[in-house]
Amino acid sequence: MSDKTAMTPRRPKFFLAALILTVVWFGVGGVLGPISGKLSEVQSNDNAEFLPANSETTKVSVVLEKFQKAGGAEYLPMTLVFEKSSGTFSTADQPTYDSLVRDIIAIPEVAGYLAYIDVNGQQFPSVFPNPAVPGSFEQAISADGEALVININLDSAKLQGDKGAFAKIRKVADKVQAAVDAPAANTQGYVTGVVGIFAEFAAAFAGIDGTLLLTTLGAVAIILILVYRSPTLWIFPLLSAGFSLTVASGAIYFLAKNDVIKLNGQSQGILSVLVLGAATDYALLLISRYREELRHDEDKYHAMLAAWRGTWEPIAASAGTVAVGLMCLQLSELKSNAGLGPVGAIGVISALIVTLFFLPPFLVLFGRKVFWPFVPKFGSEIAETKGIWGKVARSVGRRPRASWIVSSLVLLVAVAGITQLKAEGISDVDTFTNKDAKPLVGLQILDEHNLVPPATDATIVLKADRLEAVLAATNSVAGVAQAAPRMDFSNPTAPTPTVVDGYAAIDVTFDATESGAVQQQYVADLRESVRTVSGAEAMVGGNIAANYDVQQASRHDRTLIIPVILVVITLILMLLLRSILAPILLVLTVVLSFAATLGVCGIVFERVLGFPGADASFPLFAFVFLVALGIDYNIFLMTRVREESIKIGTRAGTLKALAVTGGVITSAGIVLAATFAALGILPLVFLAELGFAVAFGVLLDTLLVRSILVPALAYDIDKKIWWPSKLDRDPVIEAPDAVGNREKVSV
Repeated sequence: MSDKTAMTPRRPKFFLAALILTVVWFGVGGVLGPISGKLSEVQSNDNAEFLPANSETTKVSVVLEKFQKAGGAEYLPMTLVFEKSSGTFSTADQPTYDSLVRDIIAIPEVAGYLAYIDVNGQQFPSVFPNPAVPGSFEQAISADGEALVININLDSAKLQGDKGAFAKIRKVADKVQAAVDAPAANTQGYVTGVVGIFAEFAAAFAGIDGTLLLTTLGAVAIILILVYRSPTLWIFPLLSAGFSLTVASGAIYFLAKNDVIKLNGQSQGILSVLVLGAATDYALLLISRYREELRHDEDKYHAMLAAWRGTWEPIAASAGTVAVGLMCLQLSELKSNAGLGPVGAIGVISALIVTLFFLPPFLVLFGRKVFWPFVPKFGSEIAETKGIWGKVARSVGRRPRASWIVSSLVLLVAVAGITQLKAEGISDVDTFTNKDAKPLVGLQILDEHNLVPPATDATIVLKADRLEAVLAATNSVAGVAQAAPRMDFSNPTAPTPTVVDGYAAIDVTFDATESGAVQQQYVADLRESVRTVSGAEAMVGGNIAANYDVQQASRHDRTLIIPVILVVITLILMLLLRSILAPILLVLTVVLSFAATLGVCGIVFERVLGFPGADASFPLFAFVFLVALGIDYNIFLMTRVREESIKIGTRAGTLKALAVTGGVITSAGIVLAATFAALGILPLVFLAELGFAVAFGVLLDTLLVRSILVPALAYDIDKKIWWPSKLDRDPVIEAPDAVGNREKVSV
């Protein structure tokens, strides 16, 4: 009795089970779909919030909360700058702009967050120039008369702890920008300063749910159509990827809403491309193996079962490696990095679950028809062994040592460019790729007309009785443009420094023409200077100080986390491959590929893309994704090599595995590269750099490391690569391999 006949009575049960599972999954998607679209509502994007509790910026924030409780608002400056295309500003323009300010502060979105100052027991909007202050309008005009700056302070305390703060700030900025676009003839207005920059961040992150997702899905769809050359097959991996993102987003929404995990815009963007890329990769591997098994088994259920058994372990190992690597980010001092760990891990595990338990029943409902017009026929030959990857396998088999030596040298040459990578942090302005954005144009106008924006780059908290000494120490630091104590104007004729619980505060503005890295060095110099004042207990916090602390923490993180990830991944591979030597070699090849990618990035970022540098956390993020994802393809290859080695020997098994998996792994690498490259459409330098690094690194790993370096090493080392497992001790005989060579194979 044939297998086909034996299975006939059970087919209705298999079909019914597959149908029920498919319906259940679509039900899950229907429930979680609307929820997953709300992720932006539970984002938290405040830099200082993600700092460790022991950072100096965090300690300063704690003291400043006392000022807020005492009635001294912590300002969030919204700077309005106006530039004339012809003519100059004068006191004759004051009524126009006084009226404009009154209209702006009456906008409901502005009025709700407006900061106030106390004067003689009365509350007045914190605005400069202020009509109540004689001569203030003249002070707001640039020396050349061509620009005018107005500052409206918002109360940051009213936004603190609000996960939707970014969206609200953007709404405020958009409303104000509409009011200042063309206030008078020959004049253009811009919303800039802290509020303008925050609003630009919010606009960038708002593109995650729309532009980024659609671009990524479109790119993946096109690649899948080209790979499969089928009008229908591409739908299945794309649907699986979409379900994976829906499941992950739904779970993350509930966890972030209840403060179990932290989610920011950056993490959400990475989540989208990571899940879509990983889920598509896993689907490609399963579908490829299903097509292969359909040639060996006439029954589609048997074929799927064989495909599932042959792929679940490498898919699970791959997902587990990425998830564990991401969870190592929990060791980070930065809560933003630590938050990405569980967010990314949930995404990858969702991709694993959907691939293994949604895709198989959905595929078998359609059977062989999903592959139309290239339907795999029962008993037909595996075409891959005769195609391009069969040729690559034979080439590696003929010159294994030369193959791995030359490929290693190519990677080492690329590593040399790593000296050009400047991962020292960048300013908030340099964070954006769209330099024509209005907040950035506004800052340029301020710089061109020598107008110092009334914003605070750093804040010093200190014992009030040491105020004069700390002021002197502050002004002695190169790069400090101005420093002034925070004042109490309750008596406008005789204002005094604000003192709360024995503490005073000094607001500091740095030279706006310098880069972010230089301004962060100002913070370090300022901290060193004020600490020399005995008894002051002076600490430096604020926006740029927060950036400085972030960069310092990032350097600590990569020093600690990178070695931990390498150890964890090596251990996972040892368990998977039952070997010590093979995992060590695989990890070394991926690390070499990672270093080569950083070398290329160092050259491309500066000389091609013109980026001012990279964030200090960039090497860590690039490492996590490149090593964790890059090892995936080695897992896909080497698990198949091991499977074939048991049957036909290591060398023959290596060549067959390369021939059979070459196409699907390359396709998976191209898909993953395309998904991460899509990050470049968001106007953020960090995500553009990360997208390029991962895309290039994945292609390098897929086309060179996995295709030539690893199989050449495995072939050259032969069975000893499995040391100390049983495979390295089996006797061998001469037998033809699967791609036409004569080879020693295990019995």
